[in-house]
Amino acid sequence: MTSTRPTEAESPLDVLLDLWRSLREAGPVPYDEAQGQCRVVDHQGVSAVLADPGAYSSDLTPITPAQQDVETFRQGDLVGMDPPEHRTLRTLVSQAFTPGVVQGLEPRIEAVCARLLDGVADRDRFDLVDTLARPLPIGVIAELLGIPADDHGLFQEWAAALFCGGRLGGSLDMADMADMADLERALEAIAPAVREMNGYVLDHIRHRRAHPGDDLTSRLLTAEVDGARPADEEIVGFVALLLVAGHITTVLLGNAVVTFDRHSGTLVALRGNPGRLPDAVEEVPRRLPPSPEPGRRTTRPVVFGGHEIPADTLLMVHPGAANRDPSRFNDPDVFDVARSPNPHLTFGHGIRFCFGAPLVRLEARSALHMLMERFPTLAVPSCDDITYQNPAVSVGVRHLPIVVTRP
Repeated sequence: MTSTRPTEAESPLDVLLDLWRSLREAGPVPYDEAQGQCRVVDHQGVSAVLADPGAYSSDLTPITPAQQDVETFRQGDLVGMDPPEHRTLRTLVSQAFTPGVVQGLEPRIEAVCARLLDGVADRDRFDLVDTLARPLPIGVIAELLGIPADDHGLFQEWAAALFCGGRLGGSLDMADMADMADLERALEAIAPAVREMNGYVLDHIRHRRAHPGDDLTSRLLTAEVDGARPADEEIVGFVALLLVAGHITTVLLGNAVVTFDRHSGTLVALRGNPGRLPDAVEEVPRRLPPSPEPGRRTTRPVVFGGHEIPADTLLMVHPGAANRDPSRFNDPDVFDVARSPNPHLTFGHGIRFCFGAPLVRLEARSALHMLMERFPTLAVPSCDDITYQNPAVSVGVRHLPIVVTRP
């Protein structure tokens, strides 16, 4: 089969690459008068905002519309929480979600990868996202929580609702970016799935409270700091946070295969030197961070980048631009699987460093290693067959048909 390999210019993601480039050229804190926002785009500025929750809060509720169903899992959402509550809850969940727990998942991750790829063992073409990138992290998270196997599909549905604005099979695309900027509309769109997930997880927590097992949910119920234990609603929020980590894995895997395919010789080089795979896994999210522009709220008047910014102003931080800051990265626009060190900000910084990053990295390394082991060649046959995520929500592919060969 002949492969018409996609080029950078043919990809809708190129729109984002151009945007990040233009933002850097506009200065460290350009002000968007139309939207009443400041955009932080340099590495030093993004790092400073992420490292100072006292001045730049992750809690956007004072300046965003409320939605009752979403408020439930916000109670345990570390991403949207500030100290001291953030510190207390992070300490609690750290007792249950330890580095040892994550590392102990490697055999299970490999087993899930093998089972999923066994399902396409007789095919020379399949959708990477549907086959591997989506079910792998969701299945691992559901099993980690002690969710029955028959219900794992529900978690895929909820993850799709949270990140695509609807159930699996939705049709959000590049043209929907303006609509999704309406946060109130977006919250209403995901509310039914959030309500369903909240009810299911709360029932699961109560069941585990009565019948504890050897799973993360049971361990969270016994975690304790200064005599305090997490409330049921806080555990629901942490489950939502794990779904975020799972979605990042899904996006990272798709972006990795697209990026490797566009950069001729990358897969050959990685097969020849698999020790470079961890560096490659870091370089992909540096280039294409899944979360395009996390928001922060100023808690008081601040002077930033020479701009006077009042309290309760929304700051949008752009890791995609910061990760190309030439003051921190040599040849920042070059994709380099040997790049090390790689101080990208895709997984956050300081107390905001992504709690699920170790799990994301482990799943991505395991999945990519098994893909390379099983298939001597894999390629994207046509850019026309790729379906992209809504870039206002997530930077990556939703469907990725690939062609493969076997030994």
